[in-house]
Amino acid sequence: VSGTAEPRMLLADVLRHVLGATGTHVGCEHGVCGACTVRVDGAAVRSCLMFAVQADGRRVDTVEGLAPAGTLSVLQQAFRRNHALQCGFCTAGILMSLAEVLERRPDADEDELRAVLSGHLCRCTGYAPILRAAVEAAREMRDGRAADEGGGEGV
Repeated sequence: VSGTAEPRMLLADVLRHVLGATGTHVGCEHGVCGACTVRVDGAAVRSCLMFAVQADGRRVDTVEGLAPAGTLSVLQQAFRRNHALQCGFCTAGILMSLAEVLERRPDADEDELRAVLSGHLCRCTGYAPILRAAVEAAREMRDGRAADEGGGEGV
């Protein structure tokens, strides 16, 4: 989708108020909490720190597009199984950051995933279920990739 923004509008505000992508949350408005994380041309960015006009002509992905309609991504399924969300306010940003790293590096280990999570503030879960979900999703993505590359056993 596309929209029109005044030069002074932040990407987070355009996503939420102009385009209706309300999965992108605004927390601290200083880029510290990570709730507003989206991907711009595949890279995780804080949408509360970026002017919308900076995204002109670029691909912007929000949590709404993380999985095909009516389904959940591998990462979202792992979050669900591990009860890795409570109030849900920070969840979209965390999902976007983890999705970015896992798509780039499905072999990311627990320490790398913990480092990604260190850029997000969550007051409900204590991070343990979130990290468990991230590690589980990484394992599933690695196993799926190995099967796709012929590393799995045939039936």
